[in-house]
Amino acid sequence: MKNFAPLGIMLVMAVSLSTFSCKKSSSSKNSSRATGWKINAKEGGFQYNTQFKEQETAPGLVFIEGGTFTMGKVQDDVMHDWNNAPNQQHIQSFYMDETEVTNVMYLEYLDWIKRVYPIDNPNFKTIYNGALPDTLVWRNRLGYNEMMTNQYLRHPAYAEYPVVGVSWIQAVEFAQWRTDRVNELGLQKAGYLTRGTEYEATADANFNTETYLNAPTLTYGGNDSIINPSSGRGRRPQVTASGDTINVYASRETGVMQLKYRLPSEAEWEYAALGMSELRSYNVYRGRKKYPWDGQYTRSGKRKVRGDQLANFKQGKGDYGGIAGWSDDGADITGEVKSYEPNDYGLYDMAGNVSEWVADVYRPIVDDEFNDFNYYRGNVYTKNAINDDGSVKIVTVNDIVWDTLSNGKVIARNLPGEILQVAVDDNETYLRNNFSTSDNRNFRDGDKSSSRYFESFNDEDDENSSSTRKMYNSPNHNVERDSTGKMIKEYDRSNSRTSLISDEVRVYKGGSWRDRAYWLDPAQRRYFPQDMATDYIGFRCAMSRVGSKTKAKHKTKN
Repeated sequence: MKNFAPLGIMLVMAVSLSTFSCKKSSSSKNSSRATGWKINAKEGGFQYNTQFKEQETAPGLVFIEGGTFTMGKVQDDVMHDWNNAPNQQHIQSFYMDETEVTNVMYLEYLDWIKRVYPIDNPNFKTIYNGALPDTLVWRNRLGYNEMMTNQYLRHPAYAEYPVVGVSWIQAVEFAQWRTDRVNELGLQKAGYLTRGTEYEATADANFNTETYLNAPTLTYGGNDSIINPSSGRGRRPQVTASGDTINVYASRETGVMQLKYRLPSEAEWEYAALGMSELRSYNVYRGRKKYPWDGQYTRSGKRKVRGDQLANFKQGKGDYGGIAGWSDDGADITGEVKSYEPNDYGLYDMAGNVSEWVADVYRPIVDDEFNDFNYYRGNVYTKNAINDDGSVKIVTVNDIVWDTLSNGKVIARNLPGEILQVAVDDNETYLRNNFSTSDNRNFRDGDKSSSRYFESFNDEDDENSSSTRKMYNSPNHNVERDSTGKMIKEYDRSNSRTSLISDEVRVYKGGSWRDRAYWLDPAQRRYFPQDMATDYIGFRCAMSRVGSKTKAKHKTKN
């Protein structure tokens, strides 16, 4: 018995210390290390989500842990483009769509637009038409493709096929819409919004993420029964001792709302497509990974499926799917997503099926000498427009900004319920050393000062010169409409144009069903006008990661 008494005392002391340390830990979370004041006190004061664990993976996405890799081509450049020289980059962790955006996903977007902006209104019909994919991309002057023209987008047989005929601009608008719908549902589940109100959305009263974060009372046209459902089955409002109501609306500090869906950068896309954790060094054996899968060939070496193609691509002249039967790859045009094995990150069709838009403006170089961290070309910085009374300016039905694209298509640059965006000015750029202008698309390449003829003391007008001295001098077509609405097209017939590259061409990555195996290498990069579409370019969305670089906790190393 003498041996057990001290053991019992020690056990009681251990439990007591454990309880004390837990209380201390819990207490420290709810008090400020800066001031010692209470956080989230019932009486009011500073409110913050101290229980936040980790960013929740948003619908459709998979986690991509960031790291260092060699971006660019590690195989022979048989096309002699010289536009993807190897360069080492570091990518922050992010999320990416498991598959390409499919027809049924895009149809949901079109259905929402038609419900919220009824097409019997001429302006609203223009919004809908501006979002419609161009199904005429399937037509071929020496081929019969009318079945795809009429059926591919809407027929349920193609529901899980990647959407095509979508321009880069349309892809960006889809990502914005998707952000708003995911956050709208998330706020309903968290009790910040009334359930089911997405079916009541109208042009004058709908949900926008940035509007909610900056001016929540203006969301849904200011309908308090939706944005403050405390009287119903929503969250119970927190009332302070003085009778003030706090924590009515979600904010960035609550951690409830998802970050925005967007197009991946070129560097992110290439890193994710490679699906490898090792350093992809140039001219060494382990750096010769040619495709998203292991090995140097397009056919599987696994015993059960040996010889099967690992992607949907054009195998040879007149061979889009192989011979019918056992050797067929299962697709002649695009194929259903998830028809082939994913890469090591769990991403499907990162080679073949359709090529994919990425966010970057195209240039023949990647300027890794200036930046090797989250490389991206295309930054155009904006800020919220502010009214005279200091409130943010919300776009109304009468404030929609319309834009006529180079192909004559009219699109809405903003939609009712969004916050009007304007370019940053001297208030943001004065004496900064990290950026000096709003538009940085041609920074260090493409502007006048980048050309070899640049002289800071010479103000010669290149447009009036007999030969251009601009680095990039793409055709400048012009489309206008007269007073009757008739479209007037002016073609640029100048003989002095030297390039197809401009600030409006975007990179697309990955080989498609139309491409030979050479283009399946994730390092390949091509470009296309951002306001045009094809039958072989689709897209997938990405989302940034906040917080830790990895989801797995690293063990202590000796």
